[in-house]
This record gives sequence, C-alpha cells and structure tokens, in this order.
Amino acid sequence: MFSIKHQYIQRDSGRVCTERLYADAAVRFLYSHAREHAPTIFRAITSAWGSSLIGYLNYHTILRKRAVFQSIGINRDECVDDPNNLDTYEKIFERNIRYWDCRPMPEDPRAIVSPSDSRVILGSFHETSALCLKNKFFSYRELFGLNKRQWLSAFLDGTFAIFRLTPEKYHYNHTPVAGKVVDIYELDGEFHACNPGAVVTMVSPYSKNKRIVTVIDTDVPNGSGAGLVAMIEIVALMIGKVVQRYSEEKYDFPKPVSIGMFLKKGLPKSLYRPGSSTTVLIFQRGRVRFAEDLIRNMFSQGVESRFSRGFGMPLVETEVAVRSLIAHIVDVR
Repeated sequence: MFSIKHQYIQRDSGRVCTERLYADAAVRFLYSHAREHAPTIFRAITSAWGSSLIGYLNYHTILRKRAVFQSIGINRDECVDDPNNLDTYEKIFERNIRYWDCRPMPEDPRAIVSPSDSRVILGSFHETSALCLKNKFFSYRELFGLNKRQWLSAFLDGTFAIFRLTPEKYHYNHTPVAGKVVDIYELDGEFHACNPGAVVTMVSPYSKNKRIVTVIDTDVPNGSGAGLVAMIEIVALMIGKVVQRYSEEKYDFPKPVSIGMFLKKGLPKSLYRPGSSTTVLIFQRGRVRFAEDLIRNMFSQGVESRFSRGFGMPLVETEVAVRSLIAHIVDVR
C-alpha cells in the first residue's frame, strides 16, 4: 500500500502531479512496522510530547533560505514579510501571504470557498449518494464528540470536504462562509500523520487526532445562507496545536474565535503550527452543491492515488487554493 506513488490533479491546469511525500520512508516504517511490532514506541511518537519533540527538531533549524524556497516550491513573491527574514522552517511554514492579491475570492455571494491551500476530497454520509464515504477517513460520531448530540443530529446525512495540507503549504485556515459562531470546542486526541499511506492504514484516523470544532450558523443577517457549517481543524504529527487568529484586516489585530462572534467569509481564522494537517468542512444535507470539476476529478482513471488503492475505489485529490470556489449554496426557499 505504501509502495505506490501518490498523485493528485492540479486544478488550474488539469495536470496530474506526483506528490513529494516528506519523510515517507519514516512514516512507512512507523505505520507498517512500529505500529504492529513496537506499539509502545508508536504511541510515544504519536503522543503530544513525541510529536512536539520531532517538530521542534525539524522546524527550529537555521537554514539556507533560497535553497529551501526553491526545493519545496514556495513563491517568495507572495510573502508579506521579507523572505530573507524567514530563516527557520517554522517561520517559513507560519508565513503570511498577500492573500488579498494572490488568492482572489469569487464575487458570487453564493460561493463557498476553500479554507486552505490544500488537496481536497469530497464525501457524503448519505448511503445513496455517489459521494458516500462513510467511515473511510473518520467516524462521524467520534469526529464531533460523542456528547455533542445536537450537532450529530444537525449534520446527519450531510456532505463533507477534506482538505489535506502538505508541509510546504501556507498554514493559515480561512473562513469558508460568513456567519455566527454557535459553538467552538476542543477534543483531545493523538497526533497521527496525514501522509496518505498512514491515513489508509489507520481506521478512521481523523477522528482519533486532537482537533478543534467550530460550528457556524450562516442563516443569520449578512450570513452566507448555507445552514449550519462545521469547520474541524485537525492536528497531525509535528503540529502541537491550532492557534485561533481571526483577523478582519489582513493579519492585523488577531483575536481568538469565540461563541457569538460573527465571521466574515475568506478571512484568516486560525494557524496550524508547522507540519502537515487537515481541515474538514461538514455541511447539512441539501444545503450546498460541490463544484463539478472537483467531483469529476475524484473519479479520474489512470491516476495513482494511495486513497484509491487503500479504499478500493477511485479517490483522487484536487489541489485547490485558499479562498477559491469549492461549492455553491443551494436555495432552499
């Protein structure tokens, strides 16, 4: 399962690209050998302490900036700050970009936008849906928390989108919709890798990791009108936490997200600490319609995806830009 390469589709060009999987050999050893034969070591590495230690050793090293920017494909011209001051991996991965210039947002008020620069897969909890992926990437009940019955009921048979951030990506999450925060809470868990091979090896991996759940009511004045939307930020190996940093003016005056706060669409909401991680959006049934190209790309033939091999069905990711269109709101009036 780990031996095949992992490919995705670049949205703008339609080109099939092969992902550079960082530390793939180490992840392969951890999830195919240590997990089975050395469970104590496996638990230690995927614990908060072990994950933070590995992250510190990897991301606080002084580096040769120009070589790193080139090797991992980061556009220096997008950076807000002088790229020459980004002298550690941590600073590079926590960089600010001129998203207001280089990540344009659709003018259509009915557009729902991507929360991150990432690779996306779409799914549905509804049994008869062509996108049905129940319990492939996470357990629905565990993802929200077993005691959150109101949200388990509200999102029953809904749809979802999984956004996987790779280590070189811009690590801010942006708001996909506009609306009022009706709940935000943290669920404790482990720090499993988001490498595709690790994901298909684990059972419902994303609902096992530490995560923050934000529920947004968009059926409010000046809201997007998409019903309730859950935004779930999931930590991963080498990411210690998600920092809530909502800013209405570029990155200025950031503040933590809290219940009762109104969030505008397309603005910075939170920051992942360095590494790779995952953001999941969950929508109520019948409230949104995913972009056709993202659905079409998922079922592409001839693309070598580890998700396809692991789950026995075509599952191909599309690379999307933060604030780009991922879905349209369905009029329920």
